[in-house]
Formats: sequence, C-alpha cells, structure tokens
Amino acid sequence: MSQHHKINYIEIPVKALASSKAFFNHVFGWEFVDYGDDYAAIIGAGIDGGLYVSEHNVSADKGSVLVVLYSNDLVKSQDLIVSAGGTIKTPTFEFPGGHRFHFCDGNHNEYAMWSDK
Repeated sequence: MSQHHKINYIEIPVKALASSKAFFNHVFGWEFVDYGDDYAAIIGAGIDGGLYVSEHNVSADKGSVLVVLYSNDLVKSQDLIVSAGGTIKTPTFEFPGGHRFHFCDGNHNEYAMWSDK
C-alpha cells in the first residue's frame, strides 16, 4: 500500500534491458514484468521500481542517488555480482554499523551492498 510522503518507486536507467534483467535476476532473484521494449517493472526488490532504456547511468561520483542493498553474506553477494558480469568499484570497507562495498552492473550503474554480519 502506498504511504503518504514515503519513497514509493525507483527507476534505474539501463542501456540493455535484457542483459540488465538477467543480471538482477541472477544476482538478486528479482523478477520483471515487461511494458514494451524499453521498460520493465521490478518485482521482489524490496521497493517497487523499474528499469528503463537510457544512454545515461547513475554514479555517486556524478552526484546520483545511491541505491544501497543489504546482504546476509557480503562475500557470496560479491561473488554473484562478479559472476553475473558486474564489477567491484570500491572494495569492502568497514564503517560504523558494518561493512560495505560498491559495485557496478553491466551498464556502469553504481550500487552499494552492506551487511552488519
């Protein structure tokens, strides 16, 4: 149910929709509902959202919003990201409350993954 003044939906630019869906499905188990050739809604990501075809990408270096995901096992998550064609942008580091690393998908979009385990 949508809540007043709460983040409700995120949209992520991707250059290649099919390979992006495959990446997120392989790494995180997300499913998708296609709406035409250039948009897919994300199912199972913890927040509603979508992937849309664009030549742009998101990066914290450019001042973009950073999507941060949680993991019960950072090493296994990192291995899945790399095996699916992603890259590690910032190796795992410690911060108050846990550990985190940054990674990029095949579209050079930057994300972070953290854990308190």
